[in-house]
Amino acid sequence: MEVTNVTEYEAIAKQKLPKMVYDYYASGAEDQWTLQENRNAFSRILFRPRILIDVSKIDMTTTVLGFKISMPIMIAPTAMQKMAHPEGEYATARAASAAGTIMTLSSWATSSVEEVASTGPGIRFFQLYVYKDRNVVAQLVRRAEKAGFKAIALTVDTPRLGRREADIKNRFTLPPFLTLKNFEGLDLGKMNEASDSGLASYVAGQIDRTLSWKDVKWLQTITSLPILVKGVLTAEDARLSIQAGAAGIIVSNHGARQLDYVPATIMALEEVVKAAQGRVPVFLDGGVRRGTDVFKALALGASGIFIGRPVVFSLAAEGEAGVRKALNMLRDEFELTMALSGCRSLKEITRDHISADWDLPRVSPRL
Repeated sequence: MEVTNVTEYEAIAKQKLPKMVYDYYASGAEDQWTLQENRNAFSRILFRPRILIDVSKIDMTTTVLGFKISMPIMIAPTAMQKMAHPEGEYATARAASAAGTIMTLSSWATSSVEEVASTGPGIRFFQLYVYKDRNVVAQLVRRAEKAGFKAIALTVDTPRLGRREADIKNRFTLPPFLTLKNFEGLDLGKMNEASDSGLASYVAGQIDRTLSWKDVKWLQTITSLPILVKGVLTAEDARLSIQAGAAGIIVSNHGARQLDYVPATIMALEEVVKAAQGRVPVFLDGGVRRGTDVFKALALGASGIFIGRPVVFSLAAEGEAGVRKALNMLRDEFELTMALSGCRSLKEITRDHISADWDLPRVSPRL
């Protein structure tokens, strides 16, 4: 049966992958309320399409931190992709490059920054956690820079790992034939079997709970790469991110894997965009599964979106070809949504093209 949308890859991945691996990718924190809400919230935003506009030519290109990409759909960092497919991050990197978009590599990848760089040209960002040993952080950043990565996505919503009960039940552990490649030679390599959320045993002793705004400033003293602050959900933290020198903000709830009962990212987006006041670009990840979702995020002020789970599920299903197809399907759906909404370029997508259920009722002009 032909796959016709990215959501269908999840069921295929579930069939193909060991339960422990599928659950690690698929699950969220605790009650998984936010996990459902990341999807459901999109359905509370409706379109106000404009008609009789010449949409014979549609331009989806955009620039992110000065880099030109083919569409505002990018790849979010997801850990340990070789659990999904033997080619792991290599396949994802090639698919992103073929699609003309950006890949963000996870710190906890099963392929190193150098290995990903070796797949060929492409615009790549590096996701970073800050560890107690700042020397480790500095080494990771230097390696990413040397490998040609163009930005750092600093994850700020994880002073501690969220409680993912599926991982606890499954006693999640990285399969023995895989390692976290970016830590080879840093005395941090393999994970041990854990009694709690699996990764926690590896990370608990390493991720720095003291992480604060001063560390965002410190990071700028060790690298000239632009820093995206990933994990912002409020206007207050948007303003602080900009004060701390962030080059951009990613509205993210970590795929609903950290604090449960935070809002869906699409619900938090507008607050963050308004606080940013156009000073830095604002991006979104979490729950994007359709081209219509991409359009809704842009209409609410996002400069682009990142997809996570659709990448690992399509990777598990069909390897590099699956990730290519997932990106193409989202691209085609987004292009169609633009055409049917009467938008020929990204700058034509406005707040007036949608109505959200929190909007005040529109007063119709008297006829």
